Amino acid sequence: MKANSGLKKNRTKIQMVLSTLVILSVVRQFFLGNYHNMFLGILTLILFMVPQFLDRKLSVTIPPGLETVILIFIFSAEILGEINAFYVKIPIWDTILHTTNGFLMAAIGFALIDLFNRSDRFSIKMSPYFVAFFAFCFSMTVGVMWEFFEFSMDWFFGMDMQKDWIVPAINSVKLNPTGANVPIHVDVQSLVVNGETWNLGGYLDIGIVDTMKDLIVNFIGAVVFSVIGILYLRNRGKGKLAASLIPQVRSKQEEEHSSRDQ
Repeated sequence: MKANSGLKKNRTKIQMVLSTLVILSVVRQFFLGNYHNMFLGILTLILFMVPQFLDRKLSVTIPPGLETVILIFIFSAEILGEINAFYVKIPIWDTILHTTNGFLMAAIGFALIDLFNRSDRFSIKMSPYFVAFFAFCFSMTVGVMWEFFEFSMDWFFGMDMQKDWIVPAINSVKLNPTGANVPIHVDVQSLVVNGETWNLGGYLDIGIVDTMKDLIVNFIGAVVFSVIGILYLRNRGKGKLAASLIPQVRSKQEEEHSSRDQ
């Protein structure tokens, strides 16, 4: 109990610090006249309240450890990534966040299926492996849907959410002069854009590499959480690491006790 209380206090401190930084960022963007970034800052403050909203409305207890990860993820994506352009300044920033996203979405999927698994309305009780598999599939589905969104924004609105990559070589059967189904390896040093030669050390890939990289790291994050979920269900309540990261469904008695405390 003392350890959990300490985590809650640290979570509260972290949320206060991050909220203060977001407010300062909103004020700064206002004076700079950048109202789009100011809106992103306000959106960040709203997203900070989502975990507590879900805690109250869905009777799901989000552990302090997981809530802290969620808060840092939102801050890193919106304030650091978007407003301060960390996506451009730090090449691996997008990779880190997509890995974390895979982890968090698996946590949400885990909580959803565990809600049904522990409900008295359902006579079928699912094994820990199936629950973890559902969490993994949920995370990957969200990851794929996000890539659909990025592609749509680039295609219809002229954005660059699927970041370009410089690819130094290609392997293509189309370049085989014999017409055989054997790929020819070609090292690419430069490319021509509107008649102008750009010596980039490769050709410009416009999203395929970025999309596959994002899905791969999402896969890694989902697998990591799924393993933690299996260990948690097999030894429910015993693992400190899992308990600090796994959302828990409150029983009716716990809900009534929580209501009386409020």
